[in-house]
Amino acid sequence: MKGEVTGGCLCGSVRYTLREGFRLNPYACHCTDCQSRTGSAFSEHMLFALGDLEISGELDIGEYDQPSGAHSRIFGCARCKSRIYAVNDSREGMASLRCGTLDLSASFTPSAHVWVKSKQPWIGLPADARVMEEQPRSSEDWIKFVGVA
Repeated sequence: MKGEVTGGCLCGSVRYTLREGFRLNPYACHCTDCQSRTGSAFSEHMLFALGDLEISGELDIGEYDQPSGAHSRIFGCARCKSRIYAVNDSREGMASLRCGTLDLSASFTPSAHVWVKSKQPWIGLPADARVMEEQPRSSEDWIKFVGVA
């Protein structure tokens, strides 16, 4: 997962490059918010330093107040509505990339699974998977749990 990575939206109107820099390993989130937001059983994210992202194309923004109280802004393609990344006011300078938008998304295996207490019962996780009932509560705990890429 080292080095520069590229990706984009479903229709190709938005493209991005994530330069090598500070980022955490990808993780799967099984919370009910992610299930509702994606229309699927979970989502795969990667936290990164927002300053490392170069993006082109028209984005629109959705906003949401998380149960934790953090205010999130979700950036996605204005045309096809693919979510690309999100920021929230509790992690200044950091963003969460939707890993399914990466060009080589199949090469990014989640290092951990969060919110497994709300995981769909038909989803099986590897026996050695790192899991957490909810999520880490501090930046330091996130780094310890998912690891730096």
